[in-house]
Amino acid sequence: MATSYSSLFHSSLASTSLTHKHKHLHCNPKLAFPRRRYPAVVSCSASSDHHSSSSTAAAAAAATKFRRPSDENIREEARRHRSSANTTFSAKYVPFNAGPDSPEWYSLDEIVYRSRSGGLLDVQHDMEALKKFDGAYWRDLFDSRVGKTTWPYGSGVWSKKEWVLPEIDPDDIVSAFEGNSNLFWAERFGKEFLGMSDLWVKHCGISHTGSFKDLGMTVLVSQVNRLRKMKRPVVGVGCASTADSRGYSVGCASTGDTSAALSAYCASAGIPSIVFLPANKISIAQLVQPIANGAFVLSIDTDFDGCMKLIREVTAELPIYLANSLNSLRLEGQKTAAIEILQQFDWEVPDWVIVPGGNLGNIYAFYKGFKMCEELGLVDRIPRLVCAQAANANPLYLHYKSGWKDFKPVRANTTFASAIQIGDPVSIDRAVYALQNSNGIVEEATEEELMDAMAQADSTGMFICPHTGVALTALIKLRQSGVIGPMDRTVVVSTAHGLKFTQSKVDYHSKAILDMACRFANPPVEVKADFGAVMDTLKTYLGNKSF
Repeated sequence: MATSYSSLFHSSLASTSLTHKHKHLHCNPKLAFPRRRYPAVVSCSASSDHHSSSSTAAAAAAATKFRRPSDENIREEARRHRSSANTTFSAKYVPFNAGPDSPEWYSLDEIVYRSRSGGLLDVQHDMEALKKFDGAYWRDLFDSRVGKTTWPYGSGVWSKKEWVLPEIDPDDIVSAFEGNSNLFWAERFGKEFLGMSDLWVKHCGISHTGSFKDLGMTVLVSQVNRLRKMKRPVVGVGCASTADSRGYSVGCASTGDTSAALSAYCASAGIPSIVFLPANKISIAQLVQPIANGAFVLSIDTDFDGCMKLIREVTAELPIYLANSLNSLRLEGQKTAAIEILQQFDWEVPDWVIVPGGNLGNIYAFYKGFKMCEELGLVDRIPRLVCAQAANANPLYLHYKSGWKDFKPVRANTTFASAIQIGDPVSIDRAVYALQNSNGIVEEATEEELMDAMAQADSTGMFICPHTGVALTALIKLRQSGVIGPMDRTVVVSTAHGLKFTQSKVDYHSKAILDMACRFANPPVEVKADFGAVMDTLKTYLGNKSF
């Protein structure tokens, strides 16, 4: 076992030497899940003040000694240091919610999106192989990779490569070092509006293209890159791609953020991307991203559900690889955000995690990430999950309120939370499974509620998207009803950057939204270019403020 540990650590950390001097952490059984984790990498330099200068010199010498040659990039460096040890980790597609012995399964190198019965697929990992290493090992391994530039582990997704796509060659990975996003303490918002002292926001929108979709797209595009290099035959009636004779194009239907992530990662790898967008239903910031990244964009006179129907029909006929969340590969990347949350809390489990939901793959991805950590011994429980929907597109909420009886799609109405304006979500079964197995809750937010929540959050120093406003509204309602307590550690997942939705903020603060009070609007005050007028205005403002 020691040899296996060493091999796996070596392959993940390139030129960094590791020791096993951290074993003393686990001598006390009561500390199975300690609050503080020590890094797996230990310093070899002396720490006393007397030897500080010599230690600094030694560290500088070591840095010079191990620095890669100037003509070698990080991918080449990783290749040079890669261990020749053959790990036994693997994964495959199985029908969603199938048991470990399911007779139906597919290689990840096959192009398949649904099971033979027409149901969803899931990526199933060889848990027995992963369990050969205990939870302490996985915690230390993942922690040791944070903040590094070692290829590909500088990515928050690929730092968990063994749990994502264990068999992919690192040379095939397409990554912008996504993930590792900020988990920040929403101190003022929690205190002033909710009476909470332990409220956190996981800002997945601080990413390469400004949304959490990067986490899944790096995995999907990396696998497509692998398939192209393998010259795998394409499915459907065509044998040549619509855009590139070397292999696949990648296509998606999108409400905005998916297309941005897809186009960026495909552009990085030189893979053609095709985007189906609902006309006039996404923000300009979301529209310009795939255009700027060179995607072939089709603006279609329908909503997201209509685009999704079309892209599924098209990919059945043409060699275009489907990139929507029907494709379970994306969820493997998105689940790493849940693992990151645990890392950022020093492997302590929060009480609640609230996720905005549209196509509903993300709520299942978070469940899957937390559940893997529990099953493999990194933590001893999982948090309760909340899925938050816009009231104008709330099929999951209605399903939940009916006691999980017959699910019925809805016609999604226009919502400021445009990325979750979906009435017939692909991942409905996944979402129900995640919520039922986490003692979860579904809540909804009206347009006025979500915009007010966004404005309140922004007034405390955040700058969030409307979808995060939906999640915060769910939190407000659950606090008011007493379901979430004032001392509960709660994480709200922010899925996109507020800069993608500036027009909605302008409309709110201008009080230009029909039939909305905009209670927290903060419009600019027009003042004449006159000293006296400016002074009078400032005195009035300061006189009404309590500092």
